[in-house]
Amino acid sequence: MQTITMIRPDDWHLHLRDGALLHETVPATARVFHRAVVMPNLVPPVTTVKAAMAYRERILAALPAAMTFQPLMTLYLTQTTSVDEIRAAAENPHVIGFKLYPAGATTNSSAGVTAVAEMGYVFEAMAEFGVPLLIHGEVTESHIDIFDREKVFIDRYLRHIVEQHPRLKVILEHITTADAADFVREARDGVAATITPQHLLMNRNDLLVGGVRPHNFCLPVLKRRSHQEALQQAAISGNPKFFLGTDSAPHARHKKEAACGCAGCYSAPAAIELYAEFFAQMDALDKLENFASRFGAEFYGFPLNTDTITLVKQEWTVPELIHADDEPFVPYWAGESLMWTLADSSN
Repeated sequence: MQTITMIRPDDWHLHLRDGALLHETVPATARVFHRAVVMPNLVPPVTTVKAAMAYRERILAALPAAMTFQPLMTLYLTQTTSVDEIRAAAENPHVIGFKLYPAGATTNSSAGVTAVAEMGYVFEAMAEFGVPLLIHGEVTESHIDIFDREKVFIDRYLRHIVEQHPRLKVILEHITTADAADFVREARDGVAATITPQHLLMNRNDLLVGGVRPHNFCLPVLKRRSHQEALQQAAISGNPKFFLGTDSAPHARHKKEAACGCAGCYSAPAAIELYAEFFAQMDALDKLENFASRFGAEFYGFPLNTDTITLVKQEWTVPELIHADDEPFVPYWAGESLMWTLADSSN
């Protein structure tokens, strides 16, 4: 196989940041993806429909005229989110859901939920109004091992949320463990998960062996190989509960290569090519289109995109650096080769 033509994909989990950096991140995603679920963890966080619409306008202002792109906005769930705001989100066609960050779990999450168990009224309202709940599924207590935090969140909170709110659509973002894959697979209808390229292509050896590799550091953190293999099998299984979400998250090089380096992999410059690399490694390129272009849209209730993209089997090297907002950024997979390239791209 030398070419792959597929329905244009969507990214169901994306960080674009804000300000001048949008002029890098928006085109990097729009070159491939028609829609993207945009995360709300700015400073200050996007907690209202009004703030989300203002952010959406800034995103669209950074979109080159030749590109088409539909940002799907999320609101940042807090301990004080009101039913009125949930209703307003449900009535706005540009808002796709609320994002639950346990406070302190990841970048810019300090304003997140501090007591998940007390959010039942919020989840019930979201179910009533048909607003999906997108979850960063980790507990944050310092005494719990970082490699166990996803499983503890599932056992302590997520099982209860799914069981107690049967009409609520729940998406467990960027899953990293066999426990998460098993939970989603066995859960009721209306529960799904996104999987990132880094969690398919790497495990914790790629973060720690030979010295700490800060540009492979993300949260949830890379896990052991057995968990990676479980995610790989979920991605190629053809199960519609698992679909593409890059979690692409840019940080300037000096913020990654620091005493307390930021978590996040900026994968957007090579996102679909990275997924193609993985599916080719698994001899499962025939499963890529469903994972990238069908399952997410069908889960969220969107029509499939009507245009296509074509990938060509042609080796290229991901740039060592990308300059944006007067800063150097190290993209995920920097300096490494990929075997598939987007047709008519500048790679």
